[in-house]
Amino acid sequence: MVYIHAWQEYQDAAEALYAKSPTTARYCVKWKSSEGKLVLKITDDTTCIKFKTYSSIFLNRFEALNLSLMEKMQNRRKVEPPPAAPAPAAAPASAPTAAAEAGAAAGSSAAPSAAGAPAAGGVKKKKQKKKK
Repeated sequence: MVYIHAWQEYQDAAEALYAKSPTTARYCVKWKSSEGKLVLKITDDTTCIKFKTYSSIFLNRFEALNLSLMEKMQNRRKVEPPPAAPAPAAAPASAPTAAAEAGAAAGSSAAPSAAGAPAAGGVKKKKQKKKK
């Protein structure tokens, strides 16, 4: 086990170790509140890299490293909004579209009403029961 004392070296080494063997790499975080000690460890069974600190200054850096490693572990990347596409030509108002006809045929039971539904796929909170 190797303790690395410089944060930037540890971050680079941890990301490189995960990139080298993502299927076998493990990342462990230990916090001892009685001592105020934070220990970070990443290993792939052949190489083990550790970082130890007593300083709270490293919390923002630690959070950024966690975010970076979790994105890699989930195989996600930062999503950039797609470029705006030009608007398609408007259809004549007299000819109803197939989607509008399907919605009218299905009735209101297929789709929730916009007035009472929460926005963006949210879930309504349940009302709390009155205590007796």
